[in-house]
Amino acid sequence: MSAQVPISTRIKRTLEVDGLTFRDLDGDGQLTPFEDWRLTPAQRAADLVARMSPDEKIGLMVITSRPMGISQRNKELTSHDGALDEQHLPIKLDPHTSAGIPFEGTTEMISGLHIRHFIMREEPTGARIATWINAMNEVAEESRWGIPVIVAANSKNESGAFKMGASAEDQPFAQWPGTLGLAATGSLEVIESFAAHSRAEWRAAGLRKGYMYMADVFTDPRWFRGQGTFGEDPAFVAAAIRALVRGFQGEQGLEPDGVALTTKHFPGGGARENGTDPHYAEGRFNIYPTPGSLEDYHLPPFQAAIEAGTSSVMPYYAIPSQEKSETPQGRLTEFEQVGFAFNREVLGLLRAMGHRGYINSDSGVLSKMAWGVEELSTAERVGRAVMAGTDLFADTNDVAAVREAFVAGHFSSERLDEAAALLLEELFALGLFENPYVDPEEADRIVHNAEAVAAAADAHRRSVVLTKNHDGTLPLSADALRGRRVYVELMETGVSVRRLDALRDQLAAAHPELDFTTDPRHADVAILLLRPFIGSYFEFVGIGDLSIDDHSDIDIAKVRRIRESVDTLVIGLNTAFPWLLDSIEPIADALLVGFETDYGVMVEAMLGAFSPTGSLPISFPIDAAAIAVDEDGRCASPNDVPGFAKEQHMDGRPYVYVDADGNRYERGHGLGYAA
Repeated sequence: MSAQVPISTRIKRTLEVDGLTFRDLDGDGQLTPFEDWRLTPAQRAADLVARMSPDEKIGLMVITSRPMGISQRNKELTSHDGALDEQHLPIKLDPHTSAGIPFEGTTEMISGLHIRHFIMREEPTGARIATWINAMNEVAEESRWGIPVIVAANSKNESGAFKMGASAEDQPFAQWPGTLGLAATGSLEVIESFAAHSRAEWRAAGLRKGYMYMADVFTDPRWFRGQGTFGEDPAFVAAAIRALVRGFQGEQGLEPDGVALTTKHFPGGGARENGTDPHYAEGRFNIYPTPGSLEDYHLPPFQAAIEAGTSSVMPYYAIPSQEKSETPQGRLTEFEQVGFAFNREVLGLLRAMGHRGYINSDSGVLSKMAWGVEELSTAERVGRAVMAGTDLFADTNDVAAVREAFVAGHFSSERLDEAAALLLEELFALGLFENPYVDPEEADRIVHNAEAVAAAADAHRRSVVLTKNHDGTLPLSADALRGRRVYVELMETGVSVRRLDALRDQLAAAHPELDFTTDPRHADVAILLLRPFIGSYFEFVGIGDLSIDDHSDIDIAKVRRIRESVDTLVIGLNTAFPWLLDSIEPIADALLVGFETDYGVMVEAMLGAFSPTGSLPISFPIDAAAIAVDEDGRCASPNDVPGFAKEQHMDGRPYVYVDADGNRYERGHGLGYAA
């Protein structure tokens, strides 16, 4: 006899069959096959799809950002005690879309448009998330099939991750180093711990779908989104992605207490054209100037995700450039000049690699980023994408365009049924048809719990990379600092006096034995914490300059003045890019590198609380000439090849930075303290 699974219901009744409890979701008093949790997700989905109307299936095929009731200032425009935002906007304004269509209230979306997939952009507490998702599922439970709601979010557990809508009073999930920082640990054990703790937080809050993680290999050093990858080593990225899929979803596939992952951005977003990105027209092409690069470097992490059972895969916006690529690239031969969500060959390759879940487009492919199909109407774009293999359209509520495409015959009934079944299978596998509700109080107990915070702190320590330690400058032990005054400076985008003072106060409280000064002219030792930054997520701001100076929000003249004032200069570089280091490394006695690593942890490493064990997950270029772009737009080093392999394609010219001590800043480099 099957073991009873957890059941929760607020609207529909339950049934007792063979001593087991089921939800009577269609209200007919009988156990319908799709209600029977003893059947497989595929069997249940097939049964339900056969019962649904075309409009109900079409509603499944969009996922839209959905503001919460707590973000609605006019509480008269909310329902469910303020949990749901019910405002109907005549036009939705969003950085991902230019569609200019109305934006319905929450209940209207669920009940009227049959939408069941939503994206959370805010960053609230666990209880607030749980209350909101519970309220949406109450609305969904009232529908004739009781199809539950699923809410997705971008990754929430890494410091520095791209977030929208955070508010000061909200409690974040446990904050680990950035994904590059996780890669810098070199430890799959750390990544497995990250997945386990993060999964528990997501599950407790009711978040059951993650737009994560990036299986892209960081090959173009200027790419703004490279900071969200796991580095440039395809083998390590593949191992990390495999561990993450299994850690979030389950070892044997998607489990009822798992979080479904959408692995992105197929077939790899790293093959950029000089760092530009397909969020804007100037970056709309993936380029493959190196023979075999797609198969050798960019596809292996996606193969790992597929073999681990990733629930869905997100293709990127880009067009595979035929003009600027060496073709064919392995199994990619036609180079159809349309974006990946519309590209039959690319999505066919994804299926040929073994992906059996659904294909989730990136945000805005029907409007703002419809590269290669700009001349088509929105409905025609829908049809082109669906017939190419796309099942779910991201960040749009344009159900009308999907319906128009179907009625006009731009995609077939068979594809509608296939997409609906794939999308429903995920909901069944997650147990949401049985148990869609969560406990808000439990969410607050689990989110940011002490054990997760401690594990994250350990990962921060293990993410610190010691790249230079001239004459054993570090560690700066208490004995070494006796009688010497220490100056601490922080330089990052938008840094405030309050932020700097808070950091200095934190360090002074942690180290009362040290003599700190706020004037570098009175110091013997200076600790400089730098976080240079360039670029933009949504707009082209020119070819990125990886120099560390004023343009990247580092007051390099002040850095030099501090160097002149002190005997010892130690720099902690929190990096999002493989920067050109020639402005800071030669004047530093020691250099540590972190990747959204906690500043306090970096200082603890400098002071000898622990010996750094991290290693670089990316290679740093030797100089501007190594990444220079000529008048024809060709880069001196291949954009589609990882840093550690670029010199193989540069006719004897160097790529990797070498410091004053002879250390080579290639992927895998990292020093430790002498025993």
